[in-house]
Amino acid sequence: MKLVVLDEATFGEVSLQNLAHGFNESAFYDATRPEETAARVQGAHVVVSNKVRLDRDLMVATPTLQLICVAATGTNNVDLDAARELGIAVTNVPGYSTPSVVSHTFAMYFHLAHNNRYHQDYTTAGKWCDSPVFTHLDRPFGELAAKTWGIIGMGAIGRGVAVAVAAFGCRVIYHSTSGANLQQPWPQHDLNELLALADVVSIHAPLNARTRNLIGRDQLALMKPDAVLINVGRGGIIDEAQLAVALDEGLIAGAALDVLEREPPLPENPLFHLHHPRRLFITPHIAGLSSQARTRLAQEIRRNIDAFRSGQTRNRAELT
Repeated sequence: MKLVVLDEATFGEVSLQNLAHGFNESAFYDATRPEETAARVQGAHVVVSNKVRLDRDLMVATPTLQLICVAATGTNNVDLDAARELGIAVTNVPGYSTPSVVSHTFAMYFHLAHNNRYHQDYTTAGKWCDSPVFTHLDRPFGELAAKTWGIIGMGAIGRGVAVAVAAFGCRVIYHSTSGANLQQPWPQHDLNELLALADVVSIHAPLNARTRNLIGRDQLALMKPDAVLINVGRGGIIDEAQLAVALDEGLIAGAALDVLEREPPLPENPLFHLHHPRRLFITPHIAGLSSQARTRLAQEIRRNIDAFRSGQTRNRAELT
C-alpha cells in the first residue's frame, strides 16, 4: 500500500509522519503544481490533499487509488461524482476548524471596526507623543453590543459565531444558503433582508452553485453605508471586482477577507489596488489554521485512514 501527501506545507509545523504508519511506501510533497499531480499519485492507494485538484481524468489514470483524504472540511477540490462512479472513497474532516474560525472572525472584525491599523500607525509614528491631550479621537468606533450581526451560512461555524456574538449583546440574524438550517434560535431572513438589516455581515458558507457570486454589486448596494462585511467562507462567494468598487465608493464602511477566489492571488487583483486601502483587511486564508486546529486535522485524517482500512464508514464525503 502506498500513501501520497500532496501539500504537506499546508500543515506548517504539525508533523504528518504518523500518517505513513502501516504503509509499505509513502511520499510527502510540500506543494504540488497541477502539472505534477498525475505523476506523483501514480501507484498510490491513499492520497492526502488539502487544495490540490483531483479530477475525473486523474482518478481514471490512477487505477490503484482507493481513498482520497481531503485535509479540510470543504471538498470542492475533488470530483465527488467521479469518485462515486469509480468506487473511490473520499473523506473530509468536519468541524476541526470551528473554534479557530470563530476566533479569527472576531480578530478581523475588531481590527477593522476599531481602526486598529490606523491607531497603530498613529502611535508608532510618534504622533501620540505630540498630542495636546491624553487621547486621540479622530477615528471613532461603536460598541459591538449595539449592533445587528447577520450570519450567512448556519453550519457549525456559523452557529459558533452566533453564540459568541450573542454573548457580546448583539442581535443575531441569519440566512441559510442551503435552506436546510431553519430550526435555529435566531431569526432567519432571506438574503436581501439580512443585508439591509445587519451592521455586520459574516460569511460562513461553502462554495457551491448556490453561493458562487452570491454577493455582487446589487447585494452590496443593499447594505448600510457603515456596515462591515467579513468573509471566512470561500472567496468565490463575493464578486471581488464589485467589492473593490463598492469599497472605493464608500458603499460600505469596510470588508475583512480571509479567502479570495484565486489562492494564491494574482498581483493584479483589484482588491490590492484600492484608492482607500484602509477599508479592507485581508489575511492569507489562515482563519481555520490555528496550531490546535491543524493538530486536530492531522489526527482526524489518521482516524479516517484507519476507519477506511478496517471497513468502517467515517466522514465519507462521496456518500452524502
